[in-house]
Amino acid sequence: MSTVILKKQTAKMSPRVQARMAGLIAWITTTSGFAAFIRGRLVVFSDPVVTAHNIQSHELLFRLALVGDVIAIFYIAYTLLLYNIFKPVNRNISLLATFFSLVGCAIGAIICLFQLAPLVILSDIHSLNAFNLEQLQSLALIFLKLHAQGYNISMVLFGSYNILIGYLIFRSTFLPRIIGVLLAISGLCYLINCFAIFIAPAFASHLVPYILIPGITELVFALWLLVKGVNVQRWNEQASIRGL
Repeated sequence: MSTVILKKQTAKMSPRVQARMAGLIAWITTTSGFAAFIRGRLVVFSDPVVTAHNIQSHELLFRLALVGDVIAIFYIAYTLLLYNIFKPVNRNISLLATFFSLVGCAIGAIICLFQLAPLVILSDIHSLNAFNLEQLQSLALIFLKLHAQGYNISMVLFGSYNILIGYLIFRSTFLPRIIGVLLAISGLCYLINCFAIFIAPAFASHLVPYILIPGITELVFALWLLVKGVNVQRWNEQASIRGL
């Protein structure tokens, strides 16, 4: 019900206002990048003891990373705003892109529990006396590994989303086509990286961070939306052609 209300409210806004709101939200949700950076510094997937020590020694930082992932769930609002913006280009593809993103957001919300679990396990050792310390540390790391795999699955969906949005930008007349091309390339790179992780993790380790560099386009796109918005005249022209 709340999603339907949000769609109706956004539909009444100027496309430029919607674009700038989307740009602002996109920048806010970059907290997910902060979270990934922190996890990369604290989690050692080959060593549960070191990982447990890092989390307990930097608990606040680890919790801030969790908060960063939770804030990133507001990407849902960004997704709905972009759906409205790109309806005049192709409603069906815009709807398909929205589906990919919303499912990705749902997975992102669920895997936050896997990031919270190590905090519960490592801070409540006495009530889990059926396990010894080494077992609890290993269990905490297993949850973090599940989080990482869930994150990779969500990135398959977000990579697909970027490809579709890139296509819509390219077909639109109210945004620079070059951003669409670069955004689609970033989505393709996400897909290559994720499937490489699933199929050949050793090979995937050689791809990072180079294959993720095109992802900078997402920040460029967000900045463009925030500062420039869209060409309202051309947006209205495409909307009138579609009867919107």
